[in-house]
Amino acid sequence: MQTKRLTKTLLTLFLCIATVAGRAAEPTNVVTQNSQGVPQAKVNSAIVPVSRPSAGWMQRHESMNQQARERKIDLIYVGDSIVEHYEHQGKEVWAQYYAGRNALNLGIGGDRTEHVLWRLDHGNIDGLAPKLAIVMIGQNNGGKNTGEEIGAGVIAIVQKIRAKLPNTKILLLGIFQRREKPTPERAVLAQANEIASKLADDKIIFYMDINRIYVQPDGSIPRSLMYDFEHPTPLGHRVWAEAIETKVAELMGDKPIARGEKFFVQGHAAFVILPPIKSANSPIPWVWYAPTLPGLPGDEDQ
Repeated sequence: MQTKRLTKTLLTLFLCIATVAGRAAEPTNVVTQNSQGVPQAKVNSAIVPVSRPSAGWMQRHESMNQQARERKIDLIYVGDSIVEHYEHQGKEVWAQYYAGRNALNLGIGGDRTEHVLWRLDHGNIDGLAPKLAIVMIGQNNGGKNTGEEIGAGVIAIVQKIRAKLPNTKILLLGIFQRREKPTPERAVLAQANEIASKLADDKIIFYMDINRIYVQPDGSIPRSLMYDFEHPTPLGHRVWAEAIETKVAELMGDKPIARGEKFFVQGHAAFVILPPIKSANSPIPWVWYAPTLPGLPGDEDQ
């Protein structure tokens, strides 16, 4: 009798341990139920390619495909409206840093990672062999996905580019933070960046996070750099391009483009000088040089 009881006790204990172990091994947030109560796998929307039901969106997508077919492309810039705005607020910066490198802007406003995945499968990079792909995507997933899901979406994009363009180096940029003051969403985007950054091998895939340029020590983002605390101003585009220029030139195999922006103030030539950033935590000094003597600034100044 005691032997049967002991056997029953041991069997019960074994079943309990097996059940706990099985639960511990199950991924979290994987199983849900549909409207009929039938269990089904939870899908990470950030990694499922999908188009957008917008005529304007499709028109821009097809325009990109046409450029990919007709132009010589040595650099692609993949992203959402932040990248697309290089054609607007950042057009002068684009002309200085990327036009001469035969760059193709593959940014569409409002895109999330899943939309970029669809575009990459439908012509955006078909037939191309660029030297470098710069990727900055994921911000629009912030209010819809977890940090883990967004990180997986960014990784899926990089892996797709890697598979389709095996000889192209990839510079992955950390997702830009947004909103004037810190929000819970910033933590989500930071987690996504942390996850995606681990993909870098510093041989083919490289990673840079330049949020320090925009986010001040108190956590605020100045309107002078992001006019709506999300999209860079002309100056915001310039400091962005200058912050990554050394790495871009290295990966492109060319010479870094000189810093500085020439403009005019009441008819007088002037320009902003931004010296190299020495560390992630250092402030970014700048000089606004506005000479008043005729003939200045001269070639040696510029």
